[in-house]
Amino acid sequence: MLEKTTRMNYLYDFYQSLLTPKQSSYMSLYYLDDYSLGEIAEEYDVSRQAVYDNIKRTEQMLEQYEEKLLLFQKFEARQRILKQLKEISQADKCKDDQVLSLIDSLEKLE
Repeated sequence: MLEKTTRMNYLYDFYQSLLTPKQSSYMSLYYLDDYSLGEIAEEYDVSRQAVYDNIKRTEQMLEQYEEKLLLFQKFEARQRILKQLKEISQADKCKDDQVLSLIDSLEKLE
């Protein structure tokens, strides 16, 4: 569950500008502010089922955006490469060709 929450938070960060204000608000309350479905329903004077359905549809939309745009996937790849760069640069036997190869990999992601 924590992994899904983390993924949804990242997807929301990347794609929130593509959501309607209501979708954005529900997702923010549910995932970022940790509101329950009941609390969101009470706040907006709708049923818990309506909130649940909206959140599930929005999650699917975010996943579809990610399938097409790959912003989160590229972010993760950049983070892995940056971690490798840090590890190599801190090693006693820092190899220039390894660093250059990783930098090239970063450039290709853009």
